[in-house]
Amino acid sequence: MRNRLKKIGCYIIIIVLLPYIVTVFMNGPAIPADTAVKTTCVKVKKDDTELELPLDEYCIGRMAKEIPADYEEEALKAQAVLVRTSVYKSIKEGGTQVLLEDDFWTEEEMRQQWGDSRYSGYHRKMEEAWDDTEGQVVMYGEDLANTPFTRLTNGNTRDGSEVLGSGDYPYLKIKDCPLDIESPEQIQTVTVDDMDAEVTAMDTAGYVTSVRVGQETVNGEEFRQTYGLASSCFILQKYDGKLRITTRGVGHGLGLSQYTANEMAKEGKDAAEILQYFFEGTEIREVAEIVTNSQDTE
Repeated sequence: MRNRLKKIGCYIIIIVLLPYIVTVFMNGPAIPADTAVKTTCVKVKKDDTELELPLDEYCIGRMAKEIPADYEEEALKAQAVLVRTSVYKSIKEGGTQVLLEDDFWTEEEMRQQWGDSRYSGYHRKMEEAWDDTEGQVVMYGEDLANTPFTRLTNGNTRDGSEVLGSGDYPYLKIKDCPLDIESPEQIQTVTVDDMDAEVTAMDTAGYVTSVRVGQETVNGEEFRQTYGLASSCFILQKYDGKLRITTRGVGHGLGLSQYTANEMAKEGKDAAEILQYFFEGTEIREVAEIVTNSQDTE
């Protein structure tokens, strides 16, 4: 009787455990949650404070700050690739402990800027653009490309060799952006106290490279930052005892124009086509492929 009960007990245990045994046999044992690979984290600077954040959170926060959330999906994807390229370029040049200083929005700042009602939808758009381009970066040859961007040009982008003083970025060429001229933000005017100032040099694209202020000479970007100008493409005019500064475009004018990228997306262009237009001669590759190739050559 006792032996019979033992056999019955064994049969019951086998029946209960059979599904698990089959699952293990087919798929292998489950991996405990605490043994999963940790999320990649990066060191970042925020308001003079150093933080450690998941890479995805930081990059999505940068996208949120850098490009309008209501832009087209393919324009957001293009921006995601630019951000990823920039971050990996910084890590490659400074090591895994490099401090990333490009500003980004926290969740609180996103809610403040977008409003609680639009936060979920806008954040989802940024997250999807990031996930849909997972691992993609812009390469020039075997190097991560320099991928600047600007909100809006004066009608064309600038030449990289003129702006950066180096021939290392042949893919940063003057590109026509005629649709930028139609933007409501294209022309803006600022009036400041009168001063002895004149533009003394401009580049091929019409952006100011040198301004004389009194006895000193400053570059166009420095002058722009000092007076909070929308762009470094500007003219100076004396007006009613003041100095009127009229700007064209928004930003430094180098690299990808976000406004034109969005208009291209509306016309059916995808992120790869947008990036190829602004960074001619580059290609989109996978970070994993770059790492593998690098290891193979060691």
